[in-house]
Amino acid sequence: MQEDVNTPTENQVNGENEQNMSKTQGELQADAGQRPALYGRKVLSFVRRSARLDARLQRAWDTYADTYLLNINAGEGSLDVRNDLVFDQPYIAEAWGNANPLIVEIGTGQGENVVAAAAEHPEMNFLALEVYDPGVAHTMLLAGKQGLANLRIAQVNAPELFKAAADGSIAEVWTFFPDPWPKMRHHKRRIVQPELAGEIHRTLQAGGVWRIATDIEDYALHVHEVMDGIEGFHNDGTLTVSLPVEHVGKGNADEAASLRHADFSESERFSGRVLTNFEKKGLAAGRVIHDFTYRRV
Repeated sequence: MQEDVNTPTENQVNGENEQNMSKTQGELQADAGQRPALYGRKVLSFVRRSARLDARLQRAWDTYADTYLLNINAGEGSLDVRNDLVFDQPYIAEAWGNANPLIVEIGTGQGENVVAAAAEHPEMNFLALEVYDPGVAHTMLLAGKQGLANLRIAQVNAPELFKAAADGSIAEVWTFFPDPWPKMRHHKRRIVQPELAGEIHRTLQAGGVWRIATDIEDYALHVHEVMDGIEGFHNDGTLTVSLPVEHVGKGNADEAASLRHADFSESERFSGRVLTNFEKKGLAAGRVIHDFTYRRV
């Protein structure tokens, strides 16, 4: 997987080149050393894959896109949210047709969980955030077969959506089994990051929660490092879990057993999460599921 790179405009390139021409080589090297490692880049938790839809999923897209897919993208093929979007209660009431509480799931995959939850809780609204065409189409297919009216889908970069969301507009946020990005140099791509946590905290209603689950031990440590120290979030976990206090990279998971461990608080399995095929595979491989509940206080 690779990160998306923002392409500067021609004017920006020319302007920077003119400034650089007036600097010595030493000054340019000093400037480069002062820049952040990701200067000029947008770090994403996913890589856009161009997967062609099969006939069944294409039919689902053609049939249900007008019903379920929110028109909030900055342009065709863009995963950015358009600049004029205000994702507030009036917008939610118009898009869903009611003022029920909204649950947002980040990275819904094939839609198994969010569709099951929407079917079980018609008194709640659900928003599925997914960037991959097959996953979006399959979610439409599952929802359309049941005629669900309380589900919408947004094919956008999740942090962009939360930046556009109004304070207190969301009841809960779910992030189940996000991409673990196991290589050490890719940990910056993990979706659970302080900046996103701040936006989620702002958009959650009082007492609202961010539910997270992972079957990767190293990612569980990452979640604790990001979330446990954030003011305004309370870890509601009641289970004591022992985790290594150092990170291991891809292919080195076995080394974690010999590292120093510490106790952390985690939650029991969230009963509102269906047992998807993905979670079944993790359990079959002997991995431990880590559940987290962080409540806005």
